[in-house]
Amino acid sequence: MFLFVFFILRFDCFKKTFRKEGFVGMYRGLAVNILFITPEKAIKLSANDMFRYYLTTPQGTLPLIRQMLAGGLAGFCQVIITTPMELLKIQLQDAGRIATKGKEVIKPVSKVTATSITINLLKTRGIVGLYKGTGATLFRDVSFSIIYFPLFATLNDLGPRKRDGSGEAVFWCSFLAGLTSGSISSFCVTPMDVIKTRLQVLKRAEGERTYTGILDVALKILKYENPKVFFNGGACRMMVIAPLFAIAQVVYFLGIAEALLGIKRGEA
Repeated sequence: MFLFVFFILRFDCFKKTFRKEGFVGMYRGLAVNILFITPEKAIKLSANDMFRYYLTTPQGTLPLIRQMLAGGLAGFCQVIITTPMELLKIQLQDAGRIATKGKEVIKPVSKVTATSITINLLKTRGIVGLYKGTGATLFRDVSFSIIYFPLFATLNDLGPRKRDGSGEAVFWCSFLAGLTSGSISSFCVTPMDVIKTRLQVLKRAEGERTYTGILDVALKILKYENPKVFFNGGACRMMVIAPLFAIAQVVYFLGIAEALLGIKRGEA
């Protein structure tokens, strides 16, 4: 019943967005995602492995607290890519809403592109402008990684191993572990994502509230809206993040990239 209601609501959102912004509007921010998503995931996954290696005890064990620390540090490292990616993506996705409001009040709205946003930020605020909302992004990504990586490692270890003696999990085990871990972790950090999004919106329609920081966003949501707002988009995030990490983990753990490049695991 829950899934049925969820898909009805998501379809209604899809229908309204399509009607107001057209087919192209459904893919706003796609180019930014394509450009940044690969280095972001590469940094996150490889950094987690590195920190897990250095945090492993002399006895060869990795206690849960150290797994969480390794994950948190990996989430910290990725912010150099994640913050500008999220900032540009949000502006592009929000451009349709701003344009619609502009038409309603008969105001001309200039076309927004990732290039124009980047150039404007560099001119007015310098390189720092691309990192607006860094604190909120760190808050979200570090929390996500603290939950995700230990959970993935635990679930991945529960499944059967490959018969080649490598000790690696079979395909479907890594996939399901990534799917489950990504789904749970993304839902848990939805409040942080809502706060980050509010802070990173640069252009606001007339009458919309402005925010000065993480605490200001949280307090204003509680005061003027509803605590449920903190979980707005949670189901959609799960639908996006879960398969994304499932695929990323399979590619990473099964060495698909190395195989395509003709590199044997363990080579320097």
